[in-house]
Amino acid sequence: MTSVRIARMSSDPLNLDEHLLAVDDDAAGAVTTFVGRVRDHDPDATTAVVALDYSAHPDAEAALYRIAEDAAGDTGAIVAVSHRIGRLEVGDAAVVIAVASAHRGVAFEVCRAVIESIKTGLPVWKRQVEADGTTAWKGLGG
Repeated sequence: MTSVRIARMSSDPLNLDEHLLAVDDDAAGAVTTFVGRVRDHDPDATTAVVALDYSAHPDAEAALYRIAEDAAGDTGAIVAVSHRIGRLEVGDAAVVIAVASAHRGVAFEVCRAVIESIKTGLPVWKRQVEADGTTAWKGLGG
């Protein structure tokens, strides 16, 4: 079975439990998770952030799979990762990652590698919407 159980771009709300179930394995002594949520502030914003509008390149899902596969490498880790697209309100999950492995160090390392690679290499863009109606496009990555 592949080390990547889920690698999905979705306009539907993300479900952490689905990702945990996907990486469930009796050989895994550690499971780490990361949930990236829309927050109500940004250092560059002049007023409160009220939403993020995510858009993605058509190849984003394949890129997400490669990111997860590269992060897992030959560690034996199992990865489930999803990134949301569309309009997200404050508090909504934009990214969900679950990683299972035999030992905690690997689980943490792979989980961190996935999110860091998403931030720098996933062809996803976000338009930040502020309370006063101001919008700003944020660059490549989540």
